[in-house]
Amino acid sequence: MASMRDIKRRKGSITSTQQITKAMKLVSTVKLQKAKGRAESTRPYSECMYDTVTQILEKTENINHRFLTPSDSKKKAIIVVTSNKGLAGGYNSNIIKLVKGMDINKEDAVIFAVGKKGRDYLSRYDYCIKEDYSEVMNEVLFSDAITIGNRVLEGFTNGEYGEIYLVYTKFKNTVTHIPTALKLLPIEKDDIKKDDRVEKKDSIDDLTLMNFEPEAEEALDMIIPKYINSMIYGALIEGVASENGARMQAMDSATSNAESMIDELSLKYNRARQASITQEITEIVAGASAIN
Repeated sequence: MASMRDIKRRKGSITSTQQITKAMKLVSTVKLQKAKGRAESTRPYSECMYDTVTQILEKTENINHRFLTPSDSKKKAIIVVTSNKGLAGGYNSNIIKLVKGMDINKEDAVIFAVGKKGRDYLSRYDYCIKEDYSEVMNEVLFSDAITIGNRVLEGFTNGEYGEIYLVYTKFKNTVTHIPTALKLLPIEKDDIKKDDRVEKKDSIDDLTLMNFEPEAEEALDMIIPKYINSMIYGALIEGVASENGARMQAMDSATSNAESMIDELSLKYNRARQASITQEITEIVAGASAIN
């Protein structure tokens, strides 16, 4: 059995850790409220952009456009959104598992890392880290999304990448965060049918072909970059909210576990103290009996 001194020292150490986790939980809670508001206000725009592009493709036939035509390149550009800091439960590990579980060979994957945790982990496993935008997660701005979007679009139009994917954590609520892999380009009708966010309707208007003014190619030249940028920006915002939500949960769990450990150590300390007092009384009685 551990001595009373060891138990007391261990209890003091856990108490100090509990104070830290409690403070981190409060900080994450405050950050979460702000990030949650941004995520909820940004989501309708990014979803509207996605729906607009998918509806264009569904209602238009025989579009030959540089943003929609797959190239012969086997390389796939993957924008991976993680955090710069740890202590966020399974937030980062879930994204890493999703990237590794994608039906893409490691040799064909080109990573655009947004977040140090994802960058460091994937680089250790010999993934090609094309560019690092980890500083974006310190304060997400729409201009950052434009920078990333322009870079991957440039590579796609130049034939460097045959496909573009976005991997991030979708913020559903405070306790539910969903790792998501979304194919941004090229968008194909088969991919649209598999996406749960696109609601199918049977009205005549939904079956009517779409006319463009100006031409379809000019409209897509304007819409596709905005679509890419808005989807990336929405992913960054949702990632920040999910990170803080996951960290708040992790710190709350750590604080509760520390409380349980402190209670257990207090019980052990009291038992050890009681045993020590009982032993001292026994020795005193035995000594007195020996003298008599």
